[in-house]
Amino acid sequence: MAKPTIWITRTLSDATLERANRDYDVIWDPADKPGNASDIIGMSAKVDGIIPCHSEHFSADVVAQLDPRLKIVANHSVGVDHCDLVALADKGIVVTNTPGVLSDATAELAMMLMLCAARHAVEGDRIVRSGAWDFWSPAFLVGKQLTGARLGIVGMGGVGRAFARKARGFDMEIHYHNRSRLAPDEEAGAIYHADLDELLAVSDFLSLHCPATPQTIGLMNAARLAQLPQGAVVVNTARGNLIDEAALVQAVESGHIAAAGLDCFITEPGGNHAFAAFENIVMMPHVGSATIKTRDAMGFKALDNLDAFFRGDTPPDRL
Repeated sequence: MAKPTIWITRTLSDATLERANRDYDVIWDPADKPGNASDIIGMSAKVDGIIPCHSEHFSADVVAQLDPRLKIVANHSVGVDHCDLVALADKGIVVTNTPGVLSDATAELAMMLMLCAARHAVEGDRIVRSGAWDFWSPAFLVGKQLTGARLGIVGMGGVGRAFARKARGFDMEIHYHNRSRLAPDEEAGAIYHADLDELLAVSDFLSLHCPATPQTIGLMNAARLAQLPQGAVVVNTARGNLIDEAALVQAVESGHIAAAGLDCFITEPGGNHAFAAFENIVMMPHVGSATIKTRDAMGFKALDNLDAFFRGDTPPDRL
């Protein structure tokens, strides 16, 4: 029996590509460029399945033009806001994602951003690296301490819970807002706020871990940022469009928000150049899950879903 043909849109881990080439006829371009609408539509007539990343967008218009040969979109991501799930379902195309394997890596990066934002890492690194460190004072680069501070987490899925576990190591008081309250063993002492505004009012540090949906896009607007305590630190490793970026610039400029740590932006790649004027905004280029261990696990999850589908079973991570 002929192997199914799949398109891998980006450069995945070596282990993932090796396994994929063993089990499938693979189309993959080492140039590693995002697939645009024309690429996706054209490739759908040549392949049985696609492993895309969040850089490939399956809008309703694109999905309407997909060839009937394409049967499954096995995302190399947890978030699927780049996919019109209703349109894909109506087209009879199965969609999967990769939950449960990138939580710790993303939570680690969120912790790094929170620490760096709180302790002036960007400014301190610049001063030492440039050779400008020629003095010291007790008033020099005084930051915000995590120990004993109140941490607000928006979204207590896998990443949010992993972040909470790590924050407990810093003796932080964990508060959270979620669509529904967690079971007591999953809360592990965290304080639930059914109302987001109540959470914001007590969050010395705020970390976003919710998906981008019509209800959460622009979630942190000027009014909500203003509800945070004076001198709060904001961290976002989820999706860039959760934050009104112009409002965040204004809140940092005014001093109401002391610092921010961002791994995602409304415009990607590229980010927001307005943030570059502030050394109290720490930025990374959307690499929360970028560890060798996690990239292998994500690739293998996507392949596990393809394997199940092509042998006639329900993929374990079908949406």
